[in-house]
Amino acid sequence: MNKAEFIEAIAEQTGKSKKDINLIVGAALEVIEDAVAEGNKITLVGFGTFEPRDRQAREGINPRTGEKMDIPATKVPAFTAGKSFKQKVAA
Repeated sequence: MNKAEFIEAIAEQTGKSKKDINLIVGAALEVIEDAVAEGNKITLVGFGTFEPRDRQAREGINPRTGEKMDIPATKVPAFTAGKSFKQKVAA
């Protein structure tokens, strides 16, 4: 399911226009992105948690040349599914 299909499914379920849902989904995703970029954690009970995680510096291999290279430390976004989300997917 892509974003357009996601918006259409929400519009059908709520009876709201696709235009309104597109604005709401866009705003929600922007709030999540901004919060995680600032180092905050967002928890949506039952659904999951979005948070920034530190990735350690490590040594890698350039697949093109086979040479070893250093990969610097960085922050990456992470999502952990909530209990009810995990149960629904497992069913």
